[in-house]
Amino acid sequence: MAIFTNPNYDFIKWRWHAIAFSAAIIVAGFGYAFTKGVPLGIDFSGGTIIVAKFEQPVTVDQVRAALAAAIPTENVIQSYGDPDNHEILIRLPMTEGAEEGAALEQGANAVIDSLTKANLGKFEVISKELVGPVIGADLQRKGIYATLASIVGITIYIGLRFRFAFAIGAIAATLHDILITLAFLFFFGYDLSLNVVAAILTITGYSVNDTIVIFDRVRENLRTKRRDPLEQVVNTSVNQTLSRTVITAGTTFLAVLSLYLFGGEVLEGFAFTMLVGIISGTYSTIFIAAAIAILLSGRQARGRPQGTRKAS
Repeated sequence: MAIFTNPNYDFIKWRWHAIAFSAAIIVAGFGYAFTKGVPLGIDFSGGTIIVAKFEQPVTVDQVRAALAAAIPTENVIQSYGDPDNHEILIRLPMTEGAEEGAALEQGANAVIDSLTKANLGKFEVISKELVGPVIGADLQRKGIYATLASIVGITIYIGLRFRFAFAIGAIAATLHDILITLAFLFFFGYDLSLNVVAAILTITGYSVNDTIVIFDRVRENLRTKRRDPLEQVVNTSVNQTLSRTVITAGTTFLAVLSLYLFGGEVLEGFAFTMLVGIISGTYSTIFIAAAIAILLSGRQARGRPQGTRKAS
């Protein structure tokens, strides 16, 4: 634990390197999504998801061959859960031009009939989810509104409690965490679903909480170190709160890691999003938020007439 004994690391020195590193990840992630397409979950895109549990081992190729003739759409077929349970997940996209309810139900029935006729052995449908395109579009819109509303609320709160420059720094760090998380979701092929949106909103609050702790310490130090450069005050504040930041992030990370490892397929996307967000949130709190706050505070100071001083 020596790293927490009177730490005096020069984090601010590496702020531009950190910003460049983050920008590279974001550009690569969204470039990958642009070429491969954004994987929307059934919550947003609409369609049918069926999970079939077989009594004997079956392969994905066998199920795909069984469905090829009856369902010529671009369906997704993959193993699901513990391999010993012999569960297969089948996802069908929404068929355009058909009535919403009829198309969804017909797709589910066609899957069950094809599996029955393929002589793959006994099976049971343990899960069936039907989401229409209208509902999916509505959920997608509400997810975007919820994220934007949280960012606006955070901006107003921090702007009133601290400086406007600090509010912009916190929002920059929050947007950084969201974009980094989305980039890794694209890299690893996770669908954007309601669970992922919930995790992103959680990350937003988590990241801002860490940032506020550092900004609060900066405000306290500015009262006793008025003659010190802002860069030095911010760096000192980051070091003073380092143990709290790392310990909080570490304990949260371990809790979410257990959820990722043992929570099952349903919670895997949520837990993965949280894991990336915790790491990114800690990283952005130390580098991104402080760098933006220093940059904007410096511009504001240069823009004020000489002899004036803005109260902290």
